[in-house]
Amino acid sequence: MKQTLAIYVLILLALVTANLPFLTERVFGAVAFRRDGAPARKPFWLRLVEVLVLYLVVGGIGLGFEASLGNVFPQGWQFYAITLTLYLVLAYPGFVYRYLFKRTAR
Repeated sequence: MKQTLAIYVLILLALVTANLPFLTERVFGAVAFRRDGAPARKPFWLRLVEVLVLYLVVGGIGLGFEASLGNVFPQGWQFYAITLTLYLVLAYPGFVYRYLFKRTAR
């Protein structure tokens, strides 16, 4: 895979996975969330855990892309702080859709 394609794939994957917890009531988009045997809304803390786990998954995929394209460079804590912040910025549209949009009653 060429470097430019790997970058575009990684950014698109980050955008989709950052918003996934806010767009569905399923855990990781696959498992239905249930409380006391009945379907329920996911709490905010669970959405935040999903975002952090998906950040690690996308980071691992990015590391795999870097390894396939050449040497893997060591990173300090600053790199991870910045990439987590950028990932949270990518999650903002999903957060706005879930919590800030006013929905009309039908």
